[in-house]
Formats: sequence, C-alpha cells, structure tokens
Amino acid sequence: MTGTRRAVAVLFLLPAFVLLGALVVYPIGYSVVRSFYDQSGDGFAGFDNYRALFTDDGIRTALKNNIIWVVFAPAVATALGLVFAVLTERVRWGTAFKLVVFMPMAISMLAAGIIFRLVYDQDPEKGVANAVWVGVHDTFAQASAFPKAHPGRQSPLEAAGGGAFITKEPVRAGETVVLPLVGVAPDQLPDAAEPAAAPRAESGSVTGTTWQDFTRGKGVGTLGGVDGGELGYAGMKIEAVKDGTVVASTTAGDDGTFTLPAAADGARLRLPADNFKEPYNGLDWLGPSLVTPAIIGSYVWMWAGFAMVLIAAGLAGVPRELLEAARVDGANEWQVFRRVTVPMLAPVLAVVTVTLMINVLKIFDLVFIIAPGSAQDDANVLALELYRKGFSEDQPGIASAISVFLLLLVIPVMWFNVRRLRREVRR
Repeated sequence: MTGTRRAVAVLFLLPAFVLLGALVVYPIGYSVVRSFYDQSGDGFAGFDNYRALFTDDGIRTALKNNIIWVVFAPAVATALGLVFAVLTERVRWGTAFKLVVFMPMAISMLAAGIIFRLVYDQDPEKGVANAVWVGVHDTFAQASAFPKAHPGRQSPLEAAGGGAFITKEPVRAGETVVLPLVGVAPDQLPDAAEPAAAPRAESGSVTGTTWQDFTRGKGVGTLGGVDGGELGYAGMKIEAVKDGTVVASTTAGDDGTFTLPAAADGARLRLPADNFKEPYNGLDWLGPSLVTPAIIGSYVWMWAGFAMVLIAAGLAGVPRELLEAARVDGANEWQVFRRVTVPMLAPVLAVVTVTLMINVLKIFDLVFIIAPGSAQDDANVLALELYRKGFSEDQPGIASAISVFLLLLVIPVMWFNVRRLRREVRR
C-alpha cells in the first residue's frame, strides 16, 4: 500500500477512532483510575473500593442476584425460544405467532418496566398476575362474603377468639335467637341475599336470624330488630357449641334465617371464623421473596422472541434429510428433537445463551422500574448498585470499582462468543 493510500485509509478511519476513544477507551480508562481513589477524588484509596465489593451488604446482595440472573434468565429465554421455534414450524399460522412473540422486542425497557409494574400490582383489580392467581384460587377455595362483619352495639354476641363470635348466653329449644351484625357494605353482600325475615319459634328447635342490622339514614331502623330493607346474611355458618364441642351446625338461608335441632338446646351459638376471613388477595409479586423471579419473568417475556428468531434461523439450516432419516429408523418426535434437532442447533443455542448472559450482566432498567422502593434492596443488581453508589450515595470510587468489576465479568463471556462466531465463519 502506497503512502497516499495509507493516508486516505487513516483519514477515513480517524472519525471512528476518535469516537471509539472518546466513548469507549477514555471512559474505561477514567473509571479504572477513579476506582483507586476515595469519594472526594483526592485521596488514593488503593484496593479499598474493590475490597468493599465483597464486604458491603448491598453489593453482596447485588452480586448474588446477578448470579441468579445469569443462571436462570438466559436459560429460560433460550429454552422457550427453542420450543417456540420448533413448534411454529408445524403451525399453520407460525409466521403470525412468531411476530406476536417477537413484538415485545420493539418495546423499550422503560415501557416494559411500567407495564409489568402494573401487571404485578398487589390489588387483583389492577394487577393481571394476581387477578389470574386469585381467580384460580377462588375456584377451589371460595372466599368469605363477610370479611368485615362484626357485632354492633348491644349485641348478644361477643368475641370467641381466632376471629369467631359466640352468643353470651345459652339458647333454648322453642325460642328464637337474633344474631345481628354490621360492617359489610350492602353491595358486598352475596348476590343471593334477600330481605331479612324475623325468626319464628318452632317447638323442639332453635330458630333465629342473622342479618345486616343497619338501615341507611339517621335514626332509621330498630337496633337489634329486623327492619324492612335490611338483608340477611345468606350462607352464614352457625354452630351450636357445648363444653367446647360442636353438637349441631347449619347454614343461614337467603333471608338470614336458620334452624338448629333439639341437640342445640342449652348450647351457645358460634359464628366460626371462616365466615369472616379476609378474601384471598394473591401473591406479593414485588415482595422481598418474589421480586427477583418476577422481574426475570418480565425479561423472559421480552427476550424469548429474540431467542426464537435466531434459533428459527438456525433451524432453517438443519438438513431435513437427517430428521426424516431418524423418523424412518423408528425415532419418535421427542427422540428426533432430543437426539437430532438439539445437537444440530448446539452452536446457535450457545451463541444465543451467551449473548443473553452478556445482556443480563448489565441489567438495570427493569429492576429500577419494576421493583418498588421497599423491595429494591432485595432485587438489587450490580448495575443498579453502581447507579445508587454513584448518584444517590455519592460514592464515585466504589461506583467506578463496580463498573470495572462488571467489565471484567463481561469480557470473558464476550471473548467466548467472539471465538465461537469466528469458528462458525471458518466452517
């Protein structure tokens, strides 16, 4: 190459070298130097900042969570991408399905974080995850209709412990009993509830009514008496208890009336705690124990489509003759998938997994946005801890040490990925 041509080449490359130096080389070099100084930037701290990486509780939690991210997030996203890529080959609308699965990649991390902050909301009326979870739970375990019910003034009931209520005096056969309660909003009563009916005495039985002893309006209605417009506690469970033993039990009708046999004579009537238990409110997805798996779930939702597209491209290059030969030899679909498809896709799977590992080592946006302030310490990762040390806690030396540590973690993974890509090119 002549001197003129070399000069022209250098001129063309110069802008790239300037940008590379300004945006990559200089920041890395400055961070390395800054990591050896204290927070004032004047005193040399030696390796104290790096020592803090393994002694500071917040950084140790972040490091532990990063390990969880690196182990599980790429593996789950790659596995789902593999399943989607293989199955969509046999689906008529496979292209449309791939488009839908890949669509989250078009959403920014910020937008995805806001979406999943709402998805994981504790309130089932707002959070989709808990709405589904509560719906499934309530299918098998019906929630109480009277979680806020309690005795009012001058009530014949008293607390029995554990959330139950019991009559103050024993009941007698042939007499009527009233069990007034308050505290349930009219629109929260069971749909089957009807206007309460006053109890009628029956010889040899204990009869009574349990109802919402409240009528809207000041001075309206009789305390402890069944008034028009007041609704019965449909489905309320009532137990007759003697010496701590349940001798009879029943359930109130739609109008709140109930009847107990003669065995209830001399017993005290108890409304068991099951009547008043709080409704199931789902899981605390963003609580200390579940916040990291929940955020990993949102990451998988975004990146499974990326894995699927790359694996599908690799799958298109797998010789169909090998698959057909395996089927002719008697292999079932699972054996073809496990012994032929997966080994043939091993290079692609490795590239996808390693690429996602590099990505999750730097994860920040989703954790910062999805984890509430009360759970950020539990969901902490190295990139978030770097931000907190550098901008919230004014410890730039430790923040620089974290950034250098992250770089050291990423370099081996990047080196492995580059080597594998070069090996594939040579083939």
